[in-house]
Amino acid sequence: MHIVIMGCGRVGATLAQNLEERGHSVAVIDQDPTAFRRLGSRFGGRRVTGLGFDRDTLTEAGLADAGAFAAVSSGDNSNIIAARVAREVFGVENVTARIYDSRRAEVYERFGIPTVATVRWTADQMLRRLLPAGAEPLWRDPTGGVQLSEVHVTPAWVGHRVSAFQERTGVRVAFLTRMGEPTLPDRRTVLQEGDLVHVMMYSDRVAEVEAACLLGPEAPA
Repeated sequence: MHIVIMGCGRVGATLAQNLEERGHSVAVIDQDPTAFRRLGSRFGGRRVTGLGFDRDTLTEAGLADAGAFAAVSSGDNSNIIAARVAREVFGVENVTARIYDSRRAEVYERFGIPTVATVRWTADQMLRRLLPAGAEPLWRDPTGGVQLSEVHVTPAWVGHRVSAFQERTGVRVAFLTRMGEPTLPDRRTVLQEGDLVHVMMYSDRVAEVEAACLLGPEAPA
């Protein structure tokens, strides 16, 4: 797939390199031509100097044939304008914008433009590690009935099989993050200390699932 990235800061350069390593073709747009140094000499994609919301610049980057667009410059206004141009003018459905102002991010989400609110996301992730509790939704289906959440699991579950955890809580474990690496569990997988547990569950059962995760396997049903 061809992917266009607006912004060649640390995030944009890292994203471009990772996508290229996965076999995608990538074009990176930035106003400052010296910013492309971050891509390194091995980067084989396009380097396009210009404004990321300018139609000619986007055309040069190949947006008309792109499957996705990411706006990750340092300016909220530029990111959201570019995202809207990519979606509304070029018809790219898979569009994402980085937004620093979390209040703005919520507004743009209502417009159907997925956003990553940088400060809010970082603060939330730090809080999840410092004060782990409850279920943190990461994704919801369009109806809102099913969600993917990171759940806090009491240490009492350590040493027990994922299958037992699923049966007790009524969720489906999508994956574990173990030692910083994603792991797909099978019927023999045992929960270990430090695991981050990501589950699929019905959205109307969040409170029930949270309680079951905190009670542990030995609590009365």
